[in-house]
Amino acid sequence: MSRKIARFLCVGLLAASLPLPLAAASPSGSNAQQRVDDLRTLSAERFESANEIKIQIARIMRETSVLTRNTKLIEKKRDSAQLTLSRIAVEKYRNDGFSDSFAMLFSGNPTQYLSDAAKLEIIGQRYAKSLNKYIAYQQRLSASKLVLRDRTAQLRLQQRRLNIEVNGAKSDLKEANRVLYSLKVDDRKKLLASEKKREQRILKTSKRAAKVYKGDSSRGSKALRFALQQIGDIYVWGGSGLERWDCSGLTLRAFQQTGVSLPHSSAVQFNYGKSVSYKSLKPGDLVFYGRPISHVAIYMGGGKMVQAPRAGKRVEVVSLTLQFGSKPFIGARRL
Repeated sequence: MSRKIARFLCVGLLAASLPLPLAAASPSGSNAQQRVDDLRTLSAERFESANEIKIQIARIMRETSVLTRNTKLIEKKRDSAQLTLSRIAVEKYRNDGFSDSFAMLFSGNPTQYLSDAAKLEIIGQRYAKSLNKYIAYQQRLSASKLVLRDRTAQLRLQQRRLNIEVNGAKSDLKEANRVLYSLKVDDRKKLLASEKKREQRILKTSKRAAKVYKGDSSRGSKALRFALQQIGDIYVWGGSGLERWDCSGLTLRAFQQTGVSLPHSSAVQFNYGKSVSYKSLKPGDLVFYGRPISHVAIYMGGGKMVQAPRAGKRVEVVSLTLQFGSKPFIGARRL
């Protein structure tokens, strides 16, 4: 046997002994359901982050609007001061063509000269005062334009962040659909049927819990009753009624019924009201999850809470826990 043939056989035997590469396995059954749930939850987190960014954008836009108006006003005053300064300069030039000593030497009427000199001094004082005013307005204008440029840069940055979060959330939902449609037809039908059955069971128990809740006349109870009336409504990002909700949109509208104005962001809502410990919760308290905060719900007592959780879900009543999925309990607020 030649060396070439021997080498060829050795390589062939070695290749045959190696494991064949596995084809990319598509998810199936419970794995696919978990993956879809995770992606939808992640999209909800991104959407809540987008809600917070939208609030920041609105704030910056308000500040920018005020700054723009103030800048134009300062610019108008600066231009007026500049015009006054120019007029005084012309007046001073016309009346002060010679130096004081030279004019005094050739003056035929010293008394008139002194009177004119007094006028010139007044003109000089007016000029100095107008010059100081012009300089002050110019400095204010420069500072205002600098702040305005900074706010404009912040606005562009936040708008880019908003696009990233929204596009990321949409991408997560698209990936969730891809996972679903990568399944075999029978597997997909089973998964969807199982998901529908699960949601119907949750909806049934949620409506039962809402029906038996009585509450009292407190602000929290009033907000809670409103939220419970929305049981079964679908989750939609940016939804704040009356049939479509996201988590902070539901709490926003619920407390609006009691005269409390909340921003459309779970993270920002956490800054409202007073802090309440987990053990001291009362019906109507807001409970927050995630680090950073990305979910809010309303405690309804009996170890349960009402929420609008994520895409693919509806407003529901679920058990209150210290860990909501992968999100830890962060705190609670009483309004």
